[in-house]
Amino acid sequence: MASNPNIRVAKKLALIAVAMFGFGYVLVPIYNVFCDVTGLNGKTGELSAAEAEKLTIARDRQVTVTFDTNVNGELPWKFKAKQVKVTVHPGEVTEVMFMAENMSDREIVGQAIPSVAPAKASIYFNKTECFCFSQQTLEPKESRDMPVRFVIDPAMPEEITTLTLSYTFFQAPDQAVSQVNNNK
Repeated sequence: MASNPNIRVAKKLALIAVAMFGFGYVLVPIYNVFCDVTGLNGKTGELSAAEAEKLTIARDRQVTVTFDTNVNGELPWKFKAKQVKVTVHPGEVTEVMFMAENMSDREIVGQAIPSVAPAKASIYFNKTECFCFSQQTLEPKESRDMPVRFVIDPAMPEEITTLTLSYTFFQAPDQAVSQVNNNK
């Protein structure tokens, strides 16, 4: 008994759809690993405080680190670096402070996404402590100072003398979805 050609086509299309979904699902972790290895997309590294303390400080070199802060348009927060820039020696652990303020009348959970420019410097920029490691919950009208502790690897190429650490705060994805559902 011959099968219906429409059913065969439908089965093939369903199989293609499942394969495409699977590929899309696997692509994000693969992309993250690729960015971690290559420094593409300005992702920074993480280092334990103990590992950072073992680095040799290159006192004969200085690197200027500037800070750029942004807030996604749908997040009613103010966010800024307390310092515009710092000058550091590679290998030296440095701490800078950032301030976030919830301007709304409701609790909001935010997540900061970091990047470093130029991108080739990102693999040498390591954080030992950062508010970007976890989501931040701010109560209505709450303001909070948040530290970032970092060290620049002395192996960073000497031609890189200035880099920019940039953060963009977004509303946490889970909360954004529940907020949309509550507004219906």
